[in-house]
Amino acid sequence: MMNAEVSFKSTEDMQVVVLMGGLGTRLKEYTKECPKPLVDVEGRPFFDYSLKLLMHHGFKKFLFLIGYRAEMIEEYYGDGSRLGISITYCYDGKELLGTGGAVKRAYDHLEDDFLLMYGDSFMDIDYEETLYRYFEGRSRGMRALMTVLRNGNRFDKSNVIMDGTEIKLYNKKDTSPEMDYIDYGVCVYEKSLFSDDYINGLLGRSEEADLNCIDKTDKSEVSGWTGADTDKEEQRKNVRFDIAVLQNRLSIDKKIAAHIVTKRFYEIGSPEALNEFRNYVKHRFNEKHPAVFLDRDGVLNEIVFNDDTEQMDSPQKLSQFRAFPEAADAIKTFRDKGYYIFIVTNQPGAAKGKSQLRTLYDINTMFVERLSEQGAEVDGVYMCPHYPKMSEHTKETFLIRKCDCRKPKPGLLFKPKDIYNIDYDNSYMIGDSFTDIVAGNAAGVKTVFIGELKCDACKKLCDIEPDHIVHNVSEAAKIVRSVCCE
Repeated sequence: MMNAEVSFKSTEDMQVVVLMGGLGTRLKEYTKECPKPLVDVEGRPFFDYSLKLLMHHGFKKFLFLIGYRAEMIEEYYGDGSRLGISITYCYDGKELLGTGGAVKRAYDHLEDDFLLMYGDSFMDIDYEETLYRYFEGRSRGMRALMTVLRNGNRFDKSNVIMDGTEIKLYNKKDTSPEMDYIDYGVCVYEKSLFSDDYINGLLGRSEEADLNCIDKTDKSEVSGWTGADTDKEEQRKNVRFDIAVLQNRLSIDKKIAAHIVTKRFYEIGSPEALNEFRNYVKHRFNEKHPAVFLDRDGVLNEIVFNDDTEQMDSPQKLSQFRAFPEAADAIKTFRDKGYYIFIVTNQPGAAKGKSQLRTLYDINTMFVERLSEQGAEVDGVYMCPHYPKMSEHTKETFLIRKCDCRKPKPGLLFKPKDIYNIDYDNSYMIGDSFTDIVAGNAAGVKTVFIGELKCDACKKLCDIEPDHIVHNVSEAAKIVRSVCCE
C-alpha cells in the first residue's frame, strides 16, 4: 500500500519539463525556418495538441528546454498566462548536450519531482495514473518512473524487458529478443538524480561498463565538461549525455517503476510520421464522431463473489477478472460503425480498502491489452476510484472524497469532451445499473440497459426510462448497428 509519509502531488502541482531543443534534421523541409514543436499540423503548431492534452489532465506548471529557434517558441507561448498556465524557459546553450544534458543544465529550475516528456511526440495517456504510480513507487524505494508500451518492434526497436508490471531491464542500444516493450516517452524523476554527484558517478560507471548508451566519438565531451570558453558555472552545468544512460542504470538498480500504457504514440521525426499524425488529427479533432460509453462490470466482464463481504462485487484481483466472450466482438462492431469507444466505470474498491488502486489500474490495463490483441481497440478507460465515506480498512485516504465522476453523475461521460470531437446527440451509454442510465440521461446520450428492469431499479430511475433494454452487450451492438444502417 502507498506509504502515508510519501507526498502525493496532483497534476496541478506537478511540474512538466518538455524537451524542445532538437534540430529536427529529418524534417528539414519543415524545420529550416521553424523548430519542430511549431511545425504546422492542420493549422496549429504540433505541440498545441500535446499541450491541450496536458491541460486537460490539469497540469499548470511547465518548463520548456529550448535550443534551436528558441526565440520562436518563447514568442509563441510566452509565459503561458493567456492559457491559464505558467511557462518558464531554459536555453540549451551553444552546444547540444543530449537529452540528459539538457535536463541537467536546467537543474536550478527543476522541482523536487518532475514529469519529463518530448516536445515532438503526442502521448495520450492517463497522466493521473502516471503520477499515482510514480509516488506509489517512491513508497517502495523507486526514484523514477518510465511509461512503457507493448511494442513488438512496431514503431521502433523494443528496448524494455518487463517482469509482470515491473521493469526488469531497459537498454536503448543493446536490444534483445526478450524486449517486447518500448520506452513510451513520458518519465517522472526525482530531481536529485540530476545532481552533480549522481551524474558524475553515473557517467563514470557507464564508461566502465561500456553500456553503449552514449555517443563516445569525443570522449572528453561525453565524460567531462563541454564549452571550454565558458565560466566555471557554465562548465558545471554543461555535461553531455543521453538520458538513456540514466534510465538504463535505474533499471539495473531496480529503482524505476513502470506505467504500462495501451495507446500508441505519435511523433514527427520524419515527413511520413508527420503526415500520419496529420491524418490522425483530422479524424480526432476536426471530424465529429458519436461515442459508445460502456460500463465495465456486468457488461464487458463477469462480476465475482467477494468472500469478505459475501456479496457479488467487481474483481479486486487480476486473477478474478473474466471478460465476457462477446465483449471484443461488440466493441469491434461499434468501432466499425465509426464510434469512439470509452469504458466508464465506478471502482471504489481501493477507497473501501478491498484492494489497492495500483491493482485496479492493472486490471484495466490487462483488459485493454487483451481486447487490443483481439482487434478491439478502446479509445479510453475512465475510472472513478473515489468514495465519499472512509472505511476502517481504507489505506489510500486521498481517494475519499465527493466527486463529479462517480455515476450516476455524468462526469465520466464528459471527461473526454474537450479532447475528442464527440457527437453526444448520437452517442450511447450502455450499462447494467440504474446509475448508468441516469448518468447517460444527464449527459444527453441514448441509453441501453442490460438486464431486467426490476422494481427496485425502476424506483431509483424515477421518471427516467432507458431507450432500449437488452440481455447482453451483443444485443446492444445489434441495436447500434441497426440504427447506423437506417
